[in-house]
Amino acid sequence: MSHLLRRGEAGSKPFDLIITPESAGWGFSGLRVLDLTIGQRVSFTTGDHETLVLPLAGGCDVTCDDERITLTGRRSVFSRVTDFAYVPAGSTLTIRAGNGGRFALPSARTTRRLPFRYGAAEDVPVELRGAGQSSRQVNNFCTPESFEADRLIAVEVLTPGGNWSSYPPHKHDDPGVGETALEEIYYFEVAGSPSGAPGSAYQRVYGNPGRDIDVCAEVRSGDAVLIPYGWHGPSMAAPGYDLYYLNVMAGPGERRWLFSDDPAHAWVRGAWGHQQTDPRLPLTSTTERRRP
Repeated sequence: MSHLLRRGEAGSKPFDLIITPESAGWGFSGLRVLDLTIGQRVSFTTGDHETLVLPLAGGCDVTCDDERITLTGRRSVFSRVTDFAYVPAGSTLTIRAGNGGRFALPSARTTRRLPFRYGAAEDVPVELRGAGQSSRQVNNFCTPESFEADRLIAVEVLTPGGNWSSYPPHKHDDPGVGETALEEIYYFEVAGSPSGAPGSAYQRVYGNPGRDIDVCAEVRSGDAVLIPYGWHGPSMAAPGYDLYYLNVMAGPGERRWLFSDDPAHAWVRGAWGHQQTDPRLPLTSTTERRRP
C-alpha cells in the first residue's frame, strides 16, 4: 500500500477509508472512516481490535453487544470538541446515525478486553502547543494520561491557516533511546473557502538511516498518510484554510508517546519562548462554534 491514500482509494462502502494492520504492512494501528445516510446503520465485529467511535460530523447511537451509548457529536471537526465511545475487542459494534453523519473509527490490535465506555467532550484535555506560526491545538482525547486503553493512542490536531504543526519533525521508531515504537496514521480534513471551494494542505515525511520513506504531498479532506517509521512533519496549513488531522498510533510496547525531534531542527522549540501563541487558538472547545 502507498504511504499516501487519497480519499476513496482504500475504502469499500459504507467505509470511505479502511486501514488495517494487514493492508498497511504493520502490526497494530488501524482506522476506518464511515459515511452514514439518514437512518442508516452498520454492524461489524471488532475482532482483536479495541476501537473508538469518534464523530467527525453528526451524532449517533453506538451499540456494543446489548449496551448502548448515544453520542451528541458535532456539526464538523471545526465546530467543537466531540464526545466519543470506546468499544472493546471481541464485540459486535453497531453504529446508527439518525440524521446521517461521518465517523472515524481508530483502532489497535490488542489482547485485552476493557469495558465499553463513554468519553465525554468536557473531559477531553485541550492543549495549545508551539508558538507563533508553529501554534496549534491538540485535543488529547485518547492519550495514556487522559483515557484508558490497552495500546491505542489517538489525538486531534487543529492548525490555523498559515501555520505549521507536527513541527519540528519528529519520529518514534527506535525504542530504548527516548522513543516508543508507534505506527502512525494521519487522517486529514481541510476547511473550505467562504465560497465552499475545497481547501488543501501539505504533509512531509522523510526517512532516517536504513529506513527510506519520502512523502511531500498536497492533502485534502478524506486523505490519509501512513507513517511506519521516519521523521514526520511539518503538516502545513495553507493561508486561509484551517487544517484538522486525526493521529492514530499503536505499537508493540508500553502505551507511551515518546518521540525524538530531528536534531537538525530541534532548535526551533527554543525559539518559541520569545513568541506568542497564535490568538486564533483555540479553534474549538466543547461549545458549538459557527464558522463565519
